[in-house]
Amino acid sequence: MRILFLCLLLLAPPAFACGPDSNCPVGDRHYRIAMPEDWDGTARVPALIWSHGYRGSAAAVMRNGSIRRMVSEAGFALIAAQGVGGTWDLPYGPRTFDSDGAAEFAYFDAIVADATEKHGIDPDRIIASGFSAGGMMVWNLACSHPANFAGFIPISGTFWLMPPPTCKGPAKSIVHIHGQKDRTVPLEGRRIRETKQGQVATALITYERFGNFGAAQSYESGALSCEGRQNPSGDILDFCLFDGGHSFRTEFLRHGIDRLQEAGQL
Repeated sequence: MRILFLCLLLLAPPAFACGPDSNCPVGDRHYRIAMPEDWDGTARVPALIWSHGYRGSAAAVMRNGSIRRMVSEAGFALIAAQGVGGTWDLPYGPRTFDSDGAAEFAYFDAIVADATEKHGIDPDRIIASGFSAGGMMVWNLACSHPANFAGFIPISGTFWLMPPPTCKGPAKSIVHIHGQKDRTVPLEGRRIRETKQGQVATALITYERFGNFGAAQSYESGALSCEGRQNPSGDILDFCLFDGGHSFRTEFLRHGIDRLQEAGQL
């Protein structure tokens, strides 16, 4: 019996083993991770931490073959964060109006620490991105908790009500992507219960001033019409619009990754 027990113990996976189909525990929460398909098992790789939309899940993100394929082809690991109850604890939110976001910032710190220790993630090449409520999470990370990230790609999401009075430095690169006809998170915001979605323009102007970004240069990229700014440190602040509503396309995320790479942030 003892020999059988030892054999089973040796065959069991390590306690921290996890991946796209199983949870990676961090405290009382978790995330999921998918390494690039051509990863050799030893090299440090960049990572994209993705924050899901309202009522989403890390498991659902990992079932999205399109995003997994694109992120892998870009050479990144995909890390899917998991909000509590499918949402994020953000300042001025409908159910979290008095929050300071500290619980979420600590959670993302835990993800970064765990992934860099156990999964070969390069701590200097981590991007935060997300859609809708996840985009709101990304803006909060960019302004209030930028230290662990090389850049940010918020898609169709911004701050609830208003940005913080000031952001924490140093400024990092941001590529914001949004649908011109978005009615779920409109560019001008909309009221929900006792609060309101903030105006995207306010977030961009706030960060433009904070990061000392220069004059805008217009450019086109596929279905995106963009205005790009740069600061003396080489960081970028891009605002890209597409002709559509509250929707996500993997090519938009790829554009954000490419822009951060072009700017030398990765």
